[in-house]
Amino acid sequence: MRIERAENAGFCYGVRRAVEMTTQAARENAGSGRKVMTLGPLIHNEIVVDQLRREGVECVDSPDEVAAGALVIIRSHGVPEAVYEAVRMQGAEVLDATCPFVKKIHEIVRDASDRGEAVVIAGDREHPEVQGIRGWCSGSLVVRGRSELEKLYSEKPEDPPGRIVLAAQTTIRREDLQEIAGWYRERGTHVELHDTICSATKKRQDSCRETARRSDCMLVIGSRTSSNTKKLLEIAGEECGNTFLIETIEDLRDLPLNDIKKFDTIGITAGASAPECIIKEVIATMSDIITENNQEQNEMLAYMEDIEKSLRLPGRGEIVTGEIIAVSDKEIVVNLGCKKDGIIPKDEVSLEPGQTLTDVFKTGDEIEAKVLKTKDDDGNILLSKKKLEVNEHWNEVNEAYENKTEVEVKVTNKVKGGVIALYKEVSGFIPLSQLSDKFTENVDEFIGQTLQVKVIQTNPKRNRAVFSRRAVLMEEKAKKTEEFWNSIDVNDVVDGVVKRFTDYGAFVDIGGVDGLLHISEISWGKIKKPQDVLELEEKIKVKILSMNREKGKISLGLKQTTPEPWENIGSKYQVGDIIEGKVVQLKEYGAFIEIEPGLDGLVHISEIAYKRVQSPANELEIGQIVNAKILDIDTEKRRISLSIKETLDRDAEKAAPAPAPAEEEPEEAPVEEPEVAEEAPAEAPVEEEAAAEEAPAEE
Repeated sequence: MRIERAENAGFCYGVRRAVEMTTQAARENAGSGRKVMTLGPLIHNEIVVDQLRREGVECVDSPDEVAAGALVIIRSHGVPEAVYEAVRMQGAEVLDATCPFVKKIHEIVRDASDRGEAVVIAGDREHPEVQGIRGWCSGSLVVRGRSELEKLYSEKPEDPPGRIVLAAQTTIRREDLQEIAGWYRERGTHVELHDTICSATKKRQDSCRETARRSDCMLVIGSRTSSNTKKLLEIAGEECGNTFLIETIEDLRDLPLNDIKKFDTIGITAGASAPECIIKEVIATMSDIITENNQEQNEMLAYMEDIEKSLRLPGRGEIVTGEIIAVSDKEIVVNLGCKKDGIIPKDEVSLEPGQTLTDVFKTGDEIEAKVLKTKDDDGNILLSKKKLEVNEHWNEVNEAYENKTEVEVKVTNKVKGGVIALYKEVSGFIPLSQLSDKFTENVDEFIGQTLQVKVIQTNPKRNRAVFSRRAVLMEEKAKKTEEFWNSIDVNDVVDGVVKRFTDYGAFVDIGGVDGLLHISEISWGKIKKPQDVLELEEKIKVKILSMNREKGKISLGLKQTTPEPWENIGSKYQVGDIIEGKVVQLKEYGAFIEIEPGLDGLVHISEIAYKRVQSPANELEIGQIVNAKILDIDTEKRRISLSIKETLDRDAEKAAPAPAPAEEEPEEAPVEEPEVAEEAPAEAPVEEEAAAEEAPAEE
C-alpha cells in the first residue's frame, strides 16, 4: 500500500497572501492597544482562524461591530464596495487582503454595470466571494449551472437578454461555466465571457481527478463550508468510490481503517484553505497505518517460519519462564525446558549504576523474560528482561489512555512534524500542534524537557504512542478559569497586572483572566488616555464592578480603591485655606483648577486678579501651577469657589503699570461682573466627563 499526494493541494496564492498579511498585522500591532479585526472568518478553516484568534485577531460579522481606531482586514473572498466606506465611517483603517483574481472580477462587473449591461455570475449565491462580487454591480443574476437556468426562465415570462457579461466565481468548475454560456448562446444571446476561474483552481481540480483515477481510496482535506473543497470532493467521488472528507485529524478515526488497510493506493488532496500542517499530519498518520499493516504481515511470515523450523521452540515476542543455570558478567543462561537454552545478554537487563549481573541474579533462581529471537548466532534463544519491562510500561500507557490520566515524558529529539518523547521504555510522538496551546514553530526549546502529557493514541505492536501536552495545558487552563470564577465576586478588590492598552481603557490580568479597566474607572480625575496613569506590566489593585460568566467578561475599577475626593473634603479643606493646584480648563468666565484628581474648583474671571481681566487666557495657561484661596465649598452641589487674587499683594499689583487701552471705554466698563455669573458655569466640566464615558464598558 502506498500514498500519493495530488499536485497543487493546499493553500492557494490568495489565501496564503491573506494569512501572511493578517499574521504580520497582528504581530506589528501586538501590545499597541490597537485592535486587528477581520470581517468574517479570514478563510474557511477553523484551525487557521483559531490560530489567528490566539495571535489577537478578532472576527466580526459586520462593520457595525468594528471598534474605532481598529485595523480591519478585508478577507481574500472580497466584500461589496459599500463595506469599505462603512468600515471607514466607524473610524477604522482598512487593510485589503482581497485575492487579486477576485479584484479583477470586481472590476469586470463594475465596468459592465456602468455601461448598463446585464451581468450574470456563475457561482453559488450564498458564497461570500459571490456576495462580494454582487456588491460591485447592480441587478446581477447568479446561477450555478444549466439546470438552474432552465428552471429560472421556465418561471419567468420574459426571454433572456440579448447581451450579457458572464463572469465566474474563482472556485467553480469550468464545465459549469461553459454550460451556462452555451445555454445563453443557444437562445441567441451574445455572451461576453470572462473566464475568471482561478488557474490554481483548475490545476487543483485536474490533479485531484487524475490522482483519484489511480487510487483505491481518496482523502479530501478541507473545511465542510469551503466551496472549492466541496468541488474536490465531488470530482474525487466521480472517479473513486471510496472518497472521504477530512476536516481535522480526528476525522481519520471515523474511517473504516480495516478496509483501508486492504487498498493498494491512497490518494490525498486538499482545498485552498487547508494549511500544510494538517496535510502533513494526515499523511503521517496514514503512513503509520501502512507501516503497521506491512509490519503485521512481516511478523506473521516470520512467526510461521519459526514454527516450521522448530515446533518446540517459543515464538518471538512470547513471555517465557525458566531456571537460571549460569550467570557471568556478560550474560545469563536460562533453561526453558526445550531443546535450546535461553540467553539474556547484559544489555537486555536493567541494572543500577555499578551493579553486575552476578550481584542481582543467582544460579537456581526462576526468571521471566521476553523472546527476542528463537535462534541467535550460537543457536540459542535470545531473551530480554528489558522488553518484558516495556510490556509493563505499555500497560501503564494504555491505562493512562483509557483513564485519560497524565504521564510524564522526556523529549529526546525532533522529527518531521513534531518531536519524539519517551515514557520509560515506550517511545511516543508529540505532533507540533500538540506541543503547546499556542502556535509553535521552533521545537528546539522543548528538546531535553520533561513534560506532563495525555496519551491520545496507542500502538503497542509498533512500540509507539501519540502524546499531547496541549490537552494537559488546556485542561489546566479550564480548571484555573473555573476556580477563578468561583473565587471572585462583585466588589472584591484583587491584585492585577496591566497587560495591554486600548483607546477606551486597559486590560488587566487578575489571575489568568483579563478584565477591562474602562478609562472612566481609572481615576477620579480626567485623563486623556490610560497610559497617562498606567504602565504595561504594572501591578495594581482593582475592584470588580461587574461580571458576566457566560461571556467571560469582567469590568474593573481602579479609582474605587481610593476614597472619592468629595467624601472627606471637610476633613481636608476649609474656607479660607490656601491651596496649590493646576490649571486644567480655561473658559470665557474663568478657570478650573485641579486641587487633586477628581476635585476641581472654579476661579471666576473676577477672582483672577485685582485688575480688570479681559480673558482668563491672557493671565493663565493650561498646566500652570497656581495658589488659590478657598472662598466657598458647596458639598450639596459639589462646587468649590476659588480666588487667585486673594493670594496676591494688592498694592504690588496696583503699582504695576497698566497697559494702554486700545480705545476709550464707556464709563460703565469697570463695573464688576454680576455675581450670578460665578455660579452659572460651575457644572461646565460635566460635558468633558460625559464624553469619556461613551467608550465601550466591556471588550
